[in-house]
Amino acid sequence: MNPPFQAMVPASGGPPLRAIDYGPVDVSCEPHPDGGYLLRSRINLAPHETSMARVFRAAVERRPDHFFLGERESNGAWRELTYADARSQVDAVAQALLDRGLSAERPVIVLSGNSIEHGILKLGCFTAGIPIAPISVAYSLQSQDHAKLRYIARLLTPGLIYVADTAPFAKSLAALDLTGIEVVASRNGANLDRVTAFDQLTCGQPGAAVEQAIASTHPETIAKFLFTSGSTGFPKAVINTHGMMAANQQAIVQIWPFLQNQDLVLVDWLPWNHTFAGNHNFNLILRQAGTLYLDAGRPTPDLIKETVRNLSEISPSIYLSVPAGYAALLPHLEQNAAFARSFFRRLRLIFYAGAALPQDLWERLDAAAIRTTGERIPMTSSWGATETAPLATAAHFLIERAGNIGVPVPGIELKLVPCGDKLEIRVRGAHVTPGYWRQPDLTAAAFDSEGFYQVGDAVRFADADDPDKGLIFDGRLAEDFKLTTGTFVHPGPLRVGVLAEASPVLQDAIVAGEGRDCVGLLAWLNAAGCQQLVGAAAPHPLAELAARPEVREHVHRALVRWNNARGSSTRIARAILLTDAPSIDANEITDKGYINQRVALERRKADLERLFASRPDPNVIVVASG
Repeated sequence: MNPPFQAMVPASGGPPLRAIDYGPVDVSCEPHPDGGYLLRSRINLAPHETSMARVFRAAVERRPDHFFLGERESNGAWRELTYADARSQVDAVAQALLDRGLSAERPVIVLSGNSIEHGILKLGCFTAGIPIAPISVAYSLQSQDHAKLRYIARLLTPGLIYVADTAPFAKSLAALDLTGIEVVASRNGANLDRVTAFDQLTCGQPGAAVEQAIASTHPETIAKFLFTSGSTGFPKAVINTHGMMAANQQAIVQIWPFLQNQDLVLVDWLPWNHTFAGNHNFNLILRQAGTLYLDAGRPTPDLIKETVRNLSEISPSIYLSVPAGYAALLPHLEQNAAFARSFFRRLRLIFYAGAALPQDLWERLDAAAIRTTGERIPMTSSWGATETAPLATAAHFLIERAGNIGVPVPGIELKLVPCGDKLEIRVRGAHVTPGYWRQPDLTAAAFDSEGFYQVGDAVRFADADDPDKGLIFDGRLAEDFKLTTGTFVHPGPLRVGVLAEASPVLQDAIVAGEGRDCVGLLAWLNAAGCQQLVGAAAPHPLAELAARPEVREHVHRALVRWNNARGSSTRIARAILLTDAPSIDANEITDKGYINQRVALERRKADLERLFASRPDPNVIVVASG
């Protein structure tokens, strides 16, 4: 059993670590009768609220005058809502939803992104015991055919659809059969008929039905439908119960006791239709009665400026993001000392999830923190899925490099099943979904005979002799393939390593070579990194950047360095720099920025033929003979 950790001066020497308390690590690891291992925390999940409505009510009672949500208005000022003000609006919305007879059979759908009104509607649904389904904005605003959106509406049969403004969503609403569905909007910019103003939901008086709804909500009550990315077809509606989300937050309290010692302040751009932001981060604020500032920025060359602006004004106590977010933020942390001071001023923990973090990003974050504060900021990660609400493992101990996803948190059991030369990770416990809405066949296929959810990911022990040292993420099993030589290729770690080697020029990549005699790469460029490399003052089109000799030579040198230190299964023979963006309509990319290897390869057969042609064209970067 590892004791709680108070970070001070690391044993290896060097700059001190900013102080932080972790909960104790005590993992039971037993052999499974059929092979593999069973892992669980010996620290039991403590008693806790089992309804997110009651979690919210507890936050209101604890800190009624404390700021809950903040959102920047068009004039640049922050609009801030206290817990007490939120409570009055939430209860009114809950009553309005109950008056409309909404239910799991007729839930609420949200097409818009994060906003204060979205947050109030979500909490109103929690309070009324009515499921809410936040849908990826890309399905409405980036999609050309709205096929996924129509499928979702047919599957859920909603009774109410909310949009912040009807103007940008007019086409997506027109694509749906709205018979029997009420459309609610904060602004009717498109002047559509039969649209209810959101203010009408917040101006009523709550009655006894609201208290009755809270009293009747139990751990199995459905709180949300969250949709997967649809990587193998149309997206699945993952049932998220009140009990799942409440158990997740209790586990976080137990592994991060330092949360009790200071105000929690988050600045977050991640979308609420995804489990990371919508469950982990939003519910973390509720459980700790903290403050969440909504960041309208994104990790793109244009919108990252808004994130920098927000973080220059609001110093977070924890920063939670995905690798793409850190990649976009780092140039500003490295080049703008005033911004770096604001970002690191009160920061206790840097957290990444959603995808593997390249080691170079880890090292650059570490260096930026030391340069700015003289201290290292602890960095950590966890692992889970939409089906686990999302936390299943966490590294609640000091880790020195990217890749460690930690140990099972209280309330969770893991089963590690041998699969070739890897260990497949499966999960069971209080945080795990009961299944997929109205899809019993998919539900049955998702669980093994012992009730463990089969995620499809692989792991390995950080230390085979000490399970308390955590697990290392080892890629997705469905992505692995074999060369004609019989050698297995594991794209997950290969992709992360190559991106780090070629930093900061590559944004993401597809690893190819199944049925071939060598490995190839289809790579998307990081526009900001390329422009920095070529010294461009203004943005350049991706096609122009991909043709620049400096960019091509940088990638070539990086791949040569990579190959010189690797065996045949991880050497890159050829690469193509892609000049488009991954397609969300074609399922190439999720809204959190994770590339679906299999789907992207199927879609880009023409690029693959160019990549592996016996006589490659001039646009193919040849690293070694194939």
